[in-house]
Amino acid sequence: MVKNPMLNNKNILVTGATGSFGKAFVKTILKKYPKIKKIVIFSRDELKQFELQKELNPTKIKCLRYFLGDVRDKERLNLAFRGIDIVVHAAALKQVPAGEYNPFEFIKTNIIGAQNILEASLINKVKKVVALSTDKASSPLNLYGATKLCSDKLFLAAQNMFGENNNLSLTVVRYGNVVASRGSVVPFFLEQFKKKKFVTVTDKSMTRFSIFLEQGVEAVLWSIKNAKGGEIIIPKAPSMNIMDLAKVIANKNIKIIGKRPGEKLHEELISQSESYHTIDLGKYYAILPENIFDRSYNYYKKINPVKKFTSGQPYNSKENKKFFNKKDIKKLIQKIS
Repeated sequence: MVKNPMLNNKNILVTGATGSFGKAFVKTILKKYPKIKKIVIFSRDELKQFELQKELNPTKIKCLRYFLGDVRDKERLNLAFRGIDIVVHAAALKQVPAGEYNPFEFIKTNIIGAQNILEASLINKVKKVVALSTDKASSPLNLYGATKLCSDKLFLAAQNMFGENNNLSLTVVRYGNVVASRGSVVPFFLEQFKKKKFVTVTDKSMTRFSIFLEQGVEAVLWSIKNAKGGEIIIPKAPSMNIMDLAKVIANKNIKIIGKRPGEKLHEELISQSESYHTIDLGKYYAILPENIFDRSYNYYKKINPVKKFTSGQPYNSKENKKFFNKKDIKKLIQKIS
């Protein structure tokens, strides 16, 4: 885990802090960085905040503040951002089928919410923002992916327009399916097989990138410490064939039901067009801003060994060099069960 002295005596706000990533991130920084001045839990669900308060003993942990609010509410964000140094933006609507049938709700949270985050950050002189994204934002097919692509573009454009003049760093962290997170395929299959004694697969050839929550947390911490601003940081991750997962859980008790609205067969973390301005940092890829590629490239050369990414080659879950085999999947299921 990255140790970051920048977090000492800092005020940090996490949007979507009662979700899977948000809770894991908050617990990690509480454990690793006990000198943090304040952590603001910003979310719209009072029950989840109450449950998190019970889990994180408020009599022992004095730095936590619970702030009810929605990223759609600009005035509420402005209040919450007062005195904040670092923002981790994890709030989003993300269920693909729901986005297809409720498009403007996704637009209000994922796009207008992102713009509100940016404006509140500028008004309150926040120093660093790390926004979470998704593999569905690369060459998006569905409404959810399109809204997250637009959100990413807002953060990167704001860095170009306002970042340096306001001493503000804006970075996007993009990754794929998080194993065992709420709504992800592994717990869905396990629960489905427990109740129905079979699992449903939409397409036999489907693949997905898969990472653990702690890898996502580590990527965000790495970005807080190292990112220049204006880039997309991508943790390298193995792929998983969804049929292999289904067979490990349900053997032959599998029903093929056809693709859902907006669903891709294979996900992509770096598109072909993005590959031309992507670099390999070892544990991570970084998609650098095209207009200042040389400056960003030279910055990273000073802090990390850098290799050029293969130009013209997308990074997708089908052609990924690393896959989970069935033995790996069995270990993964044992780990989360």
